Amino acid sequence: MKTEFPGDLTKEIVAGYRTLEKRYGKNADVAVRSSATAEDLPGASFAGEQESYLGIRGPEEVLRAVRATMASLFTDRAISYRADRGFDHLKIALSAGVQKMVRSDKACSGVMFTLDTESGFRNIVLINGSWGLGEMIVKGEVTPDEFIVWKEGLERKVQRPIIEKKLGVKLRKMIYHHGAAIEQTKVVPTTDRERDSFVLTDGEVAELAKWGTIIEEHYTEHYKKWTPMDMEWAKDGETGKLYIVQARPETVNANKDFSEVREYKMQDGGAKAVLTGASVGSKIAAGKAHVILDTHHIGDFKKGEILVTTMTDPDWEPIMKMAAGIVTDKGGRTSHAAIVSRELGIPAVVGTEKATKTLKTGEPVTVDTTGSAGSIYRGALKFKVIEHDLKKIPKPETKVMVNVAIPDSAFETSFLPNSGVGLAREEFIIASKMGLHPMALLNLAKQTPAVRKAIEQKMRGWDDPKKYYTDNLAFGIAKIGAAFYPNHVIVRFSDFKTNEYRTLLGGEMYEPREENPMIGWRGASRYYDPKFKPAFMLEVAAIKQVREEMGLDNVIPMVPFCRTVEEGMKVQEAMAEAGLVTRFMSGHRSKNVPLGHKVKFAMKKIAATPIYVMCEIPSNVLLADDFLEVFDGMSIGSNDLTQLTLGLDRDSGIVTKIANENNPAVKKLIAEIIKKCRAKKKYIGICGQAPSDYPDFAQFLVECGIESISLNPDTVVRTTVAIAKEEKKMGKK
Repeated sequence: MKTEFPGDLTKEIVAGYRTLEKRYGKNADVAVRSSATAEDLPGASFAGEQESYLGIRGPEEVLRAVRATMASLFTDRAISYRADRGFDHLKIALSAGVQKMVRSDKACSGVMFTLDTESGFRNIVLINGSWGLGEMIVKGEVTPDEFIVWKEGLERKVQRPIIEKKLGVKLRKMIYHHGAAIEQTKVVPTTDRERDSFVLTDGEVAELAKWGTIIEEHYTEHYKKWTPMDMEWAKDGETGKLYIVQARPETVNANKDFSEVREYKMQDGGAKAVLTGASVGSKIAAGKAHVILDTHHIGDFKKGEILVTTMTDPDWEPIMKMAAGIVTDKGGRTSHAAIVSRELGIPAVVGTEKATKTLKTGEPVTVDTTGSAGSIYRGALKFKVIEHDLKKIPKPETKVMVNVAIPDSAFETSFLPNSGVGLAREEFIIASKMGLHPMALLNLAKQTPAVRKAIEQKMRGWDDPKKYYTDNLAFGIAKIGAAFYPNHVIVRFSDFKTNEYRTLLGGEMYEPREENPMIGWRGASRYYDPKFKPAFMLEVAAIKQVREEMGLDNVIPMVPFCRTVEEGMKVQEAMAEAGLVTRFMSGHRSKNVPLGHKVKFAMKKIAATPIYVMCEIPSNVLLADDFLEVFDGMSIGSNDLTQLTLGLDRDSGIVTKIANENNPAVKKLIAEIIKKCRAKKKYIGICGQAPSDYPDFAQFLVECGIESISLNPDTVVRTTVAIAKEEKKMGKK
């Protein structure tokens, strides 16, 4: 910093700044940004290792900032980073790029990736954004808004290519401040309106995503291989224009071999998480927690401990590489802690909000990032690691599909060998994304002040209760649909029992107390009932949005627990009222189910949507011919079919030991329905638990000629191998 620039270099920099002033005016504000020759290599991103300075004005300040940027090659953290990765200190060069500042201090900024950073799934664009200058996101000081855009939807110019929107926790922002330091910025609190609003409109999100795909295509062509990109964007609050201010190759997933799968599995299933946050990586690690609040105490950290801190920046890097796992209070999936953890292959849970207050130094903890959210457990819990080489997994003739519980796991699950999704449960999406009873939402004014306030808090970012519910349900469905596109994704309408619905926010007002909810008011019987029909119409609207506006026509809705053929007709009439018309409703119908004016109007405008029904009640098998006139296919729910065939209450711990799906009575019904569907050329699959739990049951299904078997993700590999062996014995290809 004490070394003066040579005179000719000083002249060049000043002359360049004067040229910039001619375009943007006297003392134009600029960003002085670092770019080293060794940055953004596979396995070494150098994320944040060198300094950049924002809001610089005048030639003298520009010279001072350029010198500081170059000198940052030799900070302690930069030297440590290079030493760890074997880079020669004197063979690294650094350029200082000087850019006109985008006035994002008056608007917003963020980062964009052309893939899912956690799984490496390549068919989406991930955008994060926060108010003010972008430094707050990179440093992990805010949890940004998150948007996910489906690339194929962009390419096809569908009406709504955005398949996910999450409102962040944006309590602060960085703006300009004219002070004595090199960097002319300060951090201020955001307003209530800013905290409750998304930083970008849907149109702006789509525009940025389109630019991201163009940049990815350019670099992919240049390098002659898929090159996902890591970019920074900014919006100028004075002009309203969007800008891409940086683009570099993504360094973690670009060269990853996705055929090698390492599966981490927790063995203590009953443990309860004490903290949750954004999940980084897909691993499990255990060690002693070490709470460190500032870099003055990093010398106390020991290899193999779990680092617990508020947030990290590049000064923390020397101990991050020693950690078994990392937990932070603040930050999102694109914060410094997340980027470095991915690069180091360390599981991290960021944005827990209270880890430094909850965990104590020295206590054993387990960090689990295998789920949709990262979880922290007290104690060193047992887990196992399973290695899979997907190139060696045979592909059987019977379609092997997967059951997907939560949308956030869909991208990672899609890398397993599969033919689509045999069961995605809407109730899982409703519970995890909204957590409220839809009728309470639709009757917001009638709720108690406490319930109303809690619902309004969940609705932040949306003004219309109906739009909030349908958008978020549609996002959950679309995320799964995009992950497995173009393979079929069978989405079951909600099948909460009354006792389960009661536990949702506001649910007690709308749910009766039943002696046996398993055979009570559930499934199809709710959908046409006036007490629940308005809520079902929201579910139909979400499916319609996914298929028609988002372009995910691989999503097929399915009706659960349909006791009678007439009930199936009534459900489809309700669907048609909402504009989702099935083959049956657009063709031959029973005269006992007349069409209302709304239905007739909808049917004139919209093509038929395929619809399946769960086969989980003996009547579905006994009246299979009639049900298959109304529905386009069936999926066997072996859990309920066993319960209702043998009279075994699934919730009773006393009688459930008597028999299971392997009982001859259950098998006889299953064999019969497979035969019926095959004869009528209708889809027949199974999505119940049995094939996952009992390998011999999967073999029985293959022998019966079932079209598809849907499995829990953790059993896909081994059951696929078993199915292939069974087919080989039977003489199938």
